Amino acid sequence: MTLSDADASRHDPLGVGGENTSGTLCDAVAADRLGHAVLHPTGDVEAGSWQSFDLVYTAGPYGIDDSGSLRICFRFASDQSPPQFSDRAGANFTEISASNGAVLEYRFDPKGNVRPWDRTLYIKVVKGYLLPGDTITIRFGVRDHGGPGMRMQTFCEDPFEFRVLVDPIATFNYQPVPDQPKIAIVPGAPARYVATLPTGARPGQPFALHLKGEDVWGNPSDKCDASFALRATGPVQGLPDTVSFAPGSRFLRLDGLTVEDPGVVEIALVSEDGVEAARSNPLEVAADMDLMPFWADLHGQSAETIGTGSARAYFAFARDLAPVDAISHQGNDFQITNEFWAHLDRLTDEFEVPGRFLAIPGYEWSGNTGLGGDRNVYFPETGRQIRRSSHALVPDLSDVDTDATTAGDLFEAFAEAGEWDVVCYAHCGGRYADIAVAHDGRFEKSVEVHSSWGTFEWLLHDAFELGYRVGVVANSDGHKGRPGASYPGAGKFGAIGGLTCLLMPELTRAALFDCLRKRRHYGSTGGPMGRPIIALEARFSEPADIYDDDPALGPSDPVRGQRALMGHIVHLRSGTAELHARLRTASPIERVDVFNGKSLIATHRPHAVDPSARRIRIEWEGAEYRGRFRQVVWDGSAAVTDNRIVDVRPVNFFNPDKRLERVGDTKAQWQSLTTGNVAGADLWLSEAGRGKLTIDTPLVKANLDIAAIGVEATTFDQSGDLPRWLRVSRLPETMDVRETTFAMPVQVSDAGDNPIYLRLVQEDGTRAWTSPIYLYR
Repeated sequence: MTLSDADASRHDPLGVGGENTSGTLCDAVAADRLGHAVLHPTGDVEAGSWQSFDLVYTAGPYGIDDSGSLRICFRFASDQSPPQFSDRAGANFTEISASNGAVLEYRFDPKGNVRPWDRTLYIKVVKGYLLPGDTITIRFGVRDHGGPGMRMQTFCEDPFEFRVLVDPIATFNYQPVPDQPKIAIVPGAPARYVATLPTGARPGQPFALHLKGEDVWGNPSDKCDASFALRATGPVQGLPDTVSFAPGSRFLRLDGLTVEDPGVVEIALVSEDGVEAARSNPLEVAADMDLMPFWADLHGQSAETIGTGSARAYFAFARDLAPVDAISHQGNDFQITNEFWAHLDRLTDEFEVPGRFLAIPGYEWSGNTGLGGDRNVYFPETGRQIRRSSHALVPDLSDVDTDATTAGDLFEAFAEAGEWDVVCYAHCGGRYADIAVAHDGRFEKSVEVHSSWGTFEWLLHDAFELGYRVGVVANSDGHKGRPGASYPGAGKFGAIGGLTCLLMPELTRAALFDCLRKRRHYGSTGGPMGRPIIALEARFSEPADIYDDDPALGPSDPVRGQRALMGHIVHLRSGTAELHARLRTASPIERVDVFNGKSLIATHRPHAVDPSARRIRIEWEGAEYRGRFRQVVWDGSAAVTDNRIVDVRPVNFFNPDKRLERVGDTKAQWQSLTTGNVAGADLWLSEAGRGKLTIDTPLVKANLDIAAIGVEATTFDQSGDLPRWLRVSRLPETMDVRETTFAMPVQVSDAGDNPIYLRLVQEDGTRAWTSPIYLYR
């Protein structure tokens, strides 16, 4: 089987879209007898818009028997609003009827069909039957009774199918009708602009400025029609004075820019009326930059497994629209056919341009949690054997003997084959990685602490408790076809997809894998503000043994020295250690937390502490448990007495459907959920130290004296197996510090590891974590 570019976006690893494969009704003649479905209207539909559709199914020569049924299926990744059948004036009201008066039973089930087409409207004939030519009409988003319609998914997809499956003979053998009804989900008008620079360059080294407009849901917009002045904070050779966006293009790339003098440069887009529409991340220019920072999203899927869009479109988006420097496709192994695996190899080689863009071969080993849970697998070259957790959705069993059913089996298979160049990550998605069940530091070099599923610092803590020496990464695990710039939309994904900054001498696969093995990287929560500059090192009063490879796993030659970088493992036999950090960010720095393992040992605040500030931050964080349904609902309010709220500002409110609003001048209310990540609300009060603050959420109800709220947060801890808390603190009314350096001594205990790492917290809610420096006596 050859997968062409044209049909890649519609490639189905099952061959029949997750329906029955017995062949009972699979021949061409039988398919013609299944009937047909027509959708009105068709064409382009804006992402996240409210729409109405009539889908009419006409029975074929088989008709539909008593107790026969239809399924109208949508992809797992879709976050469009589900149909409802009771509130006629409400959103998403759906009416269903048969032309001959047959009685129909129907319901919506988010797991009603085989993945990826699992979001299912089920329609069953319970009294009567359909003759050939009879119809069933489904009216999605009925507006006749005052409702707004049906809210479409918030990300682009072409084609977007209303996938119609039919069981005409009541055998529960569903087959797709020919010519599936489809539309195109397209971006809306720009709601914001984004400017992206590389994070590092040497003097005179050419680089590019990437510009795009994004709609309210984060889709790169092709409806931009505006001109801006370009303003740099320092001399940039080749930078034009102005730039213009024209409809039809989703991004602009200005190549051949250079900076001759060392320093930090940012570039802003300024509108004709002088308003700054966007400001880039900081670019550091230095002659002695031995390790250059490159940004990667090494975890996501396309429609060939459970994501959106073709694999080709996935790689192109990462390169052209994110933009990132490196990408990997990580499809669920039990959906990857041998044909698709070979296609991915061809794509990674095709998109690979050393020095410009890297595409890394790999897949997601998707074993059940009890058998080890999800792991990312990366190869430094194509042509490798995929060792699946199962063949659950792969009908070709010719290579089933290569399966590795448990994570331990997977690591052992790599070792037996001598594949010591493989790198793995543990991550938390639908199935969370249980690294107590299996872990092999020879292959598993890092844990993923953030993705679009949420934030999972607990996975790093698990590693510390178990004595593992791992690095920190963050990726998107994106399912919406937007690797490197993955927004959560309106579905179960609660966070912006993360990014990993790889510190390496050049942009090549060899350098990247060397970086991964040495844990020389840090991760961020992503987004336009999520590309900070972080330099971290430990300095020692006496020479120490510094390791790239973990000496606990086997012979490893150390280097004697007095400086170590993130990822290093250091045997400090004697003397003292001092930590040195330097950070530069795109939004103001709220604080930098310093950890020794799970213990917070210091907090660095670069702004002046103001106990009389009128700004109060309420923030909440948490996950219900480690598995799929981890969402914690924080819908609530904050009210003041004997004071006034003069302004409010949301923190990490990613879903435009969920808002923070001021109600009069004494109350703020919000809708919010977290999946391990942090969200919150800033309140500006009329007076700093007067009155009371009352907070009401499903988990926390509190009453505080406003005068007693300090810089150190008051925490209301509702943690179970995982952290869940609400905190209240006082912040400076304005923050403008975006660059800070600090040094501090580190007490190194005589027993066990001392994993020293930083957690950056920016004012806007963006976070980043460095890989630890592991110190031990």
